[in-house]
Amino acid sequence: MKRFLARSGFYGGLTFFVLFAAAPFYIMLITMFKRNHDLLNPANNPFFFTEPPTLDHVKLLFLQSLYPEFLLNTLLVGIAVVAITLVLAVPAAFSLARIAGGWGQNLAIGIFLTYLIPPTLLFIPLSRIISLFGLEDSLWSLILVYPTFTVPFCTWLLMSFFKSIPKDIEEQALIDGCSRVGAFFRVLFPLALPGIVTVIVFAFTLVANEYIYALAFIQDSAKKTIGIGMTTELVRGDVFYWGPLMGGALIASIPEALLYTFFLDRIVAGLAAGTTR
Repeated sequence: MKRFLARSGFYGGLTFFVLFAAAPFYIMLITMFKRNHDLLNPANNPFFFTEPPTLDHVKLLFLQSLYPEFLLNTLLVGIAVVAITLVLAVPAAFSLARIAGGWGQNLAIGIFLTYLIPPTLLFIPLSRIISLFGLEDSLWSLILVYPTFTVPFCTWLLMSFFKSIPKDIEEQALIDGCSRVGAFFRVLFPLALPGIVTVIVFAFTLVANEYIYALAFIQDSAKKTIGIGMTTELVRGDVFYWGPLMGGALIASIPEALLYTFFLDRIVAGLAAGTTR
């Protein structure tokens, strides 16, 4: 009887949390296909279709707005920033963890503290830098600025991960004739893959969700990313296009949800390994 009650409690709690996590996606999905009258009538049930569903919101989103451009811009900026982050964060984290010595830990803390500075304090001086480079109203402004907060965080995360890998493995590779660079790419890189995957997912997520810098640096509607594009183009005055807004939010959240779903094991392994020391 106790075993039955324990299992019932476990599966009941699990069901509750699954439904709680899936509720926003369900609301976005059903709102995406609701007619405006059905959506805005307070007498209708918001969780079911009172009137027949419609594709008008989907047509407005893809045919009468710049939503496809928002997705493409976000993808281009995300890929570029992830590449820059890996090029800078991986060697920096490896150097701090293996070569820097005792002061590497203090430097890593200083690097991480830069990530904690609020963007609301930085976008004004960064705007001046963007203006000096002549990158106003360009995706290059975001590609230049976003690594300022992805690189510190990812360096700190990867540094903890590299510390969790025993030095004996690297030393054995050096004894076998590998250079330090060769030992890194042949031995440490495959072992560090879970941490690198974690960095890729986190960096892309941070870029996709960023709002302040994109709002400050981009004014041309065709160059906006998904974060500011939807809120500025699908909210016109006091009119909120709830159907397209929810549909756009749902579609934009699917890639991130898939990333976390398919790479969950590697992400957990990377985070767990990065906290062992």
